[in-house]
Amino acid sequence: MTHDVLDVSTQRLVRTIDSLADEAYPAPSLLPGWTRAHVVAHLALNAEGLAGALRGVVEGRPVPMYASAELRDADIETLAAASPSELRDRLLGSTTVLGEALRHLPADSFETEIERTPHGRGFAAGDVMSMRLREVEIHHVDLDAGYTRADWSAAFAEVLVSQLAGRAPATLVATDLGHTWQADDDATPRVSGTAADLGWWLTGRGDGDGLTTDGELPRIGAW
Repeated sequence: MTHDVLDVSTQRLVRTIDSLADEAYPAPSLLPGWTRAHVVAHLALNAEGLAGALRGVVEGRPVPMYASAELRDADIETLAAASPSELRDRLLGSTTVLGEALRHLPADSFETEIERTPHGRGFAAGDVMSMRLREVEIHHVDLDAGYTRADWSAAFAEVLVSQLAGRAPATLVATDLGHTWQADDDATPRVSGTAADLGWWLTGRGDGDGLTTDGELPRIGAW
């Protein structure tokens, strides 16, 4: 994946958020309990956390993405209460800083582990770009502001299904791509649909809209 892919995705997100009327920010998003302001706040704080962790990698000091899970949640609540103009500025600033951090990450640091929270699960610095792309594309849809999973590129949808296929006890068939993810157990159902519909379902969103199955559609927990 190149920087350009994330840049284009981020630019689309920023345009959508900039186009929202101020009174649209307190409206519900597609995420239970979260307004659109919560989604924007999370996207800004996610970018800031990733950028800070990457700076730590470059400087040779461990910096977790979030100080704690509790502070991460509290920070989202606090920022979500800010004015729409502050949210827009914070998002734009955070995406700019993260883009710079990604471009300055040396290739020999890609395997350096970053902790999500202190002593918590970690991820490789080289995975940050693809992680951020997932955040941007999925939460762009969560905003419920005109951008839907049907707007995902085929390449992104295919990668998303590949990464999340293990969440479903089923054989998955992307009808638009002619690609199958075979389950280990032949007794599991066969679930078919576009890669975007499969990916959306695999994140625990929706009720399997657009999917067909030769058995019972498995329930997928929130991701």
